Amino acid sequence: MALYLKETLTFNHAGIQILEEDTSDGKGKTLKMKGIFIEGGVKNANQRVYPVQEISKAVNTINEQIKGGYSVLGELDHPDDLKINLDRVTHMIENMWMDGPCGYGQLKILPTPMGKIVEAMLTSGVKLGVSSRGSGNVNESSGHVSDFEIITVDIVAQPSAPHAYPKAIYEGLMNMRGGAQLLEVAREASQDQKVQKYVEQGIKRLIKDLKI
Repeated sequence: MALYLKETLTFNHAGIQILEEDTSDGKGKTLKMKGIFIEGGVKNANQRVYPVQEISKAVNTINEQIKGGYSVLGELDHPDDLKINLDRVTHMIENMWMDGPCGYGQLKILPTPMGKIVEAMLTSGVKLGVSSRGSGNVNESSGHVSDFEIITVDIVAQPSAPHAYPKAIYEGLMNMRGGAQLLEVAREASQDQKVQKYVEQGIKRLIKDLKI
């Protein structure tokens, strides 16, 4: 039976680049994250080794899905399974490619309530990492992974952090005065630039208050 596998890379380890591009309507900016999404050929912190051919196959599958019109969505933090929770979606993977033994990729932050949290964190200088979420078989003695499949790549806190940034932000937002209403407004007016600006400013105030 295939196992649930997740592998996290820090902002620096993944070589994350934050890109800013004009939106299609020219009325705003879209943030993107680009870097290593999964490492191959080395034993990682979880004592697993992903052979390069396994990563290459998984990357090709992701790209085939994208080219076929399938939206590969990711979340803020990891859920406990392979299901994509639409209420926690923050981004969409635009493409992946191989460079040496590693699988690289680029994702676009979406104007969802959780996506606005990520956007506010990134523009405030918070360094977020990425973490692949997938399935595969693991050899107990060598740690080598076979039959590997990438389901998505999520945005996560630096793994060394004692408290996950996204969780602290989300819980702080829900506890702050008017926080729940802020998220509800974001859901109901996701295409309204003025409203989204208001939401972003509210989240940045929260980040400042949490001192992260």
